[in-house]
Amino acid sequence: MQNQKLHYAELIKEIIILTVAVAIIAAAVFFFLVPSHTSVSSISGLGIVLSNFIPLPLSAITMILNVVLLIIGFLTCGKEFGAKTVYTSILLPLFIGLFELVFPNFSSMTGSQELDVLCYILVVSIGLSILFNRNASSGGLDIVAKILNKYLHVELGRAMSLAGMCVALSAAFVYDKKTVVLSVLGTYFNGIVLDNFIFDHNKKRRVCIITEKEEELRKFIINDLHSGATIYEAIGAYNFEKHNEIITIVDKSEYQKLMTFINRKDPKAFITVYNVSNMQYQPKIRSKEK
Repeated sequence: MQNQKLHYAELIKEIIILTVAVAIIAAAVFFFLVPSHTSVSSISGLGIVLSNFIPLPLSAITMILNVVLLIIGFLTCGKEFGAKTVYTSILLPLFIGLFELVFPNFSSMTGSQELDVLCYILVVSIGLSILFNRNASSGGLDIVAKILNKYLHVELGRAMSLAGMCVALSAAFVYDKKTVVLSVLGTYFNGIVLDNFIFDHNKKRRVCIITEKEEELRKFIINDLHSGATIYEAIGAYNFEKHNEIITIVDKSEYQKLMTFINRKDPKAFITVYNVSNMQYQPKIRSKEK
């Protein structure tokens, strides 16, 4: 019974966090992207272009696009699209529709197309960072990227950029050259922000350590970081001295704890660090190769 209550509490907390994140993204779209008339790397951006041809509000167009993409996603990629993606994909146009009702004649807050694009990138990044940290997404172009990744074997990051640029260039059908350029630049800088301030949190580091405190370090990695490690025998090229090298893969917070521990226990330890962007397997048991 107690476990069930905890489960429901966690579920409610998750729903609240996802809802707040989607509300922030919707606010970025309505208050900054729509007034700028740009189509910056999102389904909502494509919806802004299509609203010039389809006599429907942006919220309705975004809803239709997201539902169609979800159906295509389920048909092509199966269960890769979980409940979170469905929830956020449907909730985003609902929030945009709410803003349309509450602020029917809204115009630019900044009075500048360039500032609107900049504010959109900054605000939408906050909402997206919350979603990504909860292992969720806003749907839309994420679905397109996963389809491209599965069938054309395009890397997810590159697929997102490709889909985003196609959306940005669609502005050429209805807007002037300045708006098209702003859409392309906005898409480019939006990608930079995501890469450096959002996706970086999900990157892991491969840390290779040679230390005299080998056993203490091994226990720290397993018992305190709750991570795995692999131990290799390394031979120095200068005097053929044998050492054990401990290799572990950690996230950002674990890396900081690991470095603090090593600096305290063995400041003279030899350490090399590599960023890991596409990890499929992390060893969970100790092995020793000779």
